[in-house]
Formats: sequence, C-alpha cells, structure tokens
Amino acid sequence: MSLAVRPIELPREAVTFVKTWWPIYADDDQWVPPLIMERKQFFDPKKNPYFQQAEVRCFIATRNGQPVGTIAASIDHQLAAQEPGLGLFGFFEFFDDADVAKALFEAASSWLAQQGMTRMRGPYNFNGNHEFGMLIDGFDTPPMIANPHNRSYYQRIYEEVLGLEKAMDWYAYWLEPGPVPPTIAKITQRFLDRNPNVRIREMDLSRFDEEVALVKEIYNDAWEDNWGHVQMTDAEIDFMAQGLKQVIDPKLCYVAYLGDEAVAVSITLPDFNQVAKKMNGRIFPFGWWHYLTGKGKIDTLRIFILGVKKAHQKLPLGAPLYVRTWEEGLRRGVRGAEASLILENNNRMRGALEKLGAKIYKTYRIYETSTSR
Repeated sequence: MSLAVRPIELPREAVTFVKTWWPIYADDDQWVPPLIMERKQFFDPKKNPYFQQAEVRCFIATRNGQPVGTIAASIDHQLAAQEPGLGLFGFFEFFDDADVAKALFEAASSWLAQQGMTRMRGPYNFNGNHEFGMLIDGFDTPPMIANPHNRSYYQRIYEEVLGLEKAMDWYAYWLEPGPVPPTIAKITQRFLDRNPNVRIREMDLSRFDEEVALVKEIYNDAWEDNWGHVQMTDAEIDFMAQGLKQVIDPKLCYVAYLGDEAVAVSITLPDFNQVAKKMNGRIFPFGWWHYLTGKGKIDTLRIFILGVKKAHQKLPLGAPLYVRTWEEGLRRGVRGAEASLILENNNRMRGALEKLGAKIYKTYRIYETSTSR
C-alpha cells in the first residue's frame, strides 16, 4: 500500500489537516472534537499572530490517497533565541501504525534540520502557550477545556518506535467538592488579617481590553522562569483572549492587589468541552443548539491560570484566590474541578494543591530528541 507524506498549504488545506483526526479517534469515547471554524482561524497565518514570530510547516500522511496522520514542525524565534537549535513538533496524530508515525516524524525532523535546528521537543500545538503535552495516564476521563487528549498507544510509538526521551512531565490535579480545607482557610484568613492592603475583585468584562492587559502583565512576569516558557506577544494574548471571551465567567476570575498594584490573577473556566463534544466540530446546523442548551448544565471547572508576580511569590497570595474559586464552585454545585497543567518540579504550586486535597489524575509528557537521527 502506498504511503506518502507531503507538506500542506495553509490556510487552504487547514480543514483537510484537521478532519484527518476524526477517523483516528472514531472509537475513543473520551476525545472531544475541535471546532472546525476555530481551527481554521488558528491555522490561518493572516489571523493567528503566532505565525508572525514562528516558522511553521504542517505535513499530512496519506495511504492510497486517504489521510492517515498529521504533524506540524515549528521554529519559535523567541524560544530558539533562548535555546539555540531547538525546534518544536505537535499536532502529531496517527493511527496505530509505526510506518505512518515514522514517516511523519521524519518529515518534521528533516524540515527542522534543514532550517538549522539540532533538537526537537514536543508535542506542542504550537508552543507552551497553546495545548501541549502527550497524555500518558488518565485515559478514562475526557480532557478539560484547552487541554489535549490522545490515543493510549502514542506513548508506545513515541518511546519504542521513535526512541523519544522524556524531557518533562506536567500534572492535572482533581479537586473534589466539599468544605474549604481548614489549613487553606486558616492560611487565607491569617494572611488577609495581616495584610489589610490586599484586595481581591472579580474581573469586569465590560472593561475587557483593560482586564486582558492586566492578565498579560501578570502572566508574562509570573511564568517567565518556568521551564520552556515563551513570552506571549500582545497580539497573541489578544488573540487568545478573544477565543476565550465566550466562555469566561467573571465570577470565576479574580485579580488580587497589594495596595494599588495588581500582583496576581486567577482564571477558572467552565468546562465547555462538555458542550463541544456534542457539537462534533460544527456550529451548524445543530452546534448552536447544543451550545445554548448545554452551557447551563456544565458541572466541572478548570483552574486555567493562577499566577503571582515574581516579586511577590513568597506571599501566600494563591490561598485566597483558591478559596474564592472553591466557594464559588460550591455555590454552583459543581462535581469537581481540575487544576492544570502543573510542572512536575513546581513544588510550591503542587504543595498548595495537595493542601487543598487535590490528587493527580492525569499526566502529560513532553519529549525531546535530536534532529539527526
């Protein structure tokens, strides 16, 4: 049978690229199909500002003319400046077929090598500010909003067929509903009593651009020293914010101040994947009906961002933000919340979550290898 891999032209072939994934996940009940309209914008170099700071090449594999897998290779110029010679790969989807996986990976690796890259790391869709990581455990539950999902056989292909090695793990923690844990409640109250200049407020979506600017300032400062982090440009954050605008609930999003300075931010999202799954990638003809009738039934949350500016990270500012989120979740009667993704070496964040009673229930892995294989 004839197997071929070719680069695609964006944005013209974006839909063909994305639709390749449906047959791969046809018998996976946990997979949540992406919205095709949203993916078309994401893969459009004229609309997605990421393409202004990266070189991207997407490939599709076909067997006898039928799509059987995809991969993307990218050179993020900011990351390459921090880690010379490093390229990224992602959107690596394939049937349980070693030949398909090897052919796709070789295409991405060869392209990166031709551009002067000596190493490749992934999966990143396209970098750490987008979906990233390969799920290696926790296949019995669906992914939360803005987190990836993949077939369980991927790990075997990555490690045994492609010879990729672990670079870093990231965890998703699960929190069960119940009373606020006494330890966190005590830490919060003591901190607020001792620091009367601390103020926490809900986000105001009527001032959306100003709120995005605050998040931008705190996000790039708080995450600057994290492993593999890439600063987001103003245009990228604006693009992401517009994508999330329809799902953000201000009663689950908070800004913390020390005096007049905004020093921490917490953004928790209702898990709209519960609705997106039923939409099956399409707004029309019935996608809007699922959206309008389903959004009020969402019963899980994802703690998406919780960051504190570096100068204030020794203060327990996360505690009152967790408590506010917890109390709002209880008010809504949710059946649980996910906090993700947390670096395996982020002991401060992991310790805070474990004091809340959170348990690791999914692990995502980043791999790395040489381009000269």
